[in-house]
Amino acid sequence: MEQRVKPRTVLTAGGVLASLILLVFGAASIVIGLRGIQDVRDTLAEENIIGPEDSRIPGQLVDTGSEARAQADVIREHQLTSSGGLTYSEMGRYATPNGDAAGTNNAEEAAKDASGRPIANAARNQWVTATALSTSLNTAYFAEQVGIFAVVMGVALMLTGLGFGILTWGTLRHAQWAEKWAWAEREHTAPASASRQPGLASSRDA
Repeated sequence: MEQRVKPRTVLTAGGVLASLILLVFGAASIVIGLRGIQDVRDTLAEENIIGPEDSRIPGQLVDTGSEARAQADVIREHQLTSSGGLTYSEMGRYATPNGDAAGTNNAEEAAKDASGRPIANAARNQWVTATALSTSLNTAYFAEQVGIFAVVMGVALMLTGLGFGILTWGTLRHAQWAEKWAWAEREHTAPASASRQPGLASSRDA
């Protein structure tokens, strides 16, 4: 005869498997997140960036995501100061004879070099470098935040898996105790029922 698999056995196995999967994925997420954070910090440290005195991190080595963001902010502040508060899109391509940072897009009005060609607006070109640097630093900050998020999610997954495993174990133990209790009740009531059978038979004969 084929032995039927009890539904409780299937549910228990499914609960244990789900718990193990959550624990494994949680641990993997934590490891990947920690490695990502460390990679970001190692890469920043290799650049030997020191925070300027007018920043939030004066004299500190930029080797964390938050410090990278602080450095990106001060780079933008310095660039805005040098450009008179103008952004890249607000400045002209060419320099003007009066040295105005706003520049001009009219080649006829632009300052000329010795060969008569328009001179590029240096303040505008500096925005390209400043934007590239600040974008890289902000990307490092974002990458570190992603790593932190991965660690937090890993912890959450592991706690969920642990709780799921405890719940499965508790449910299994409760079912086992219920079975033992029911079996004990049947064993207790069986002798009493058997002892009443002769009496019933004799009364019927009478």
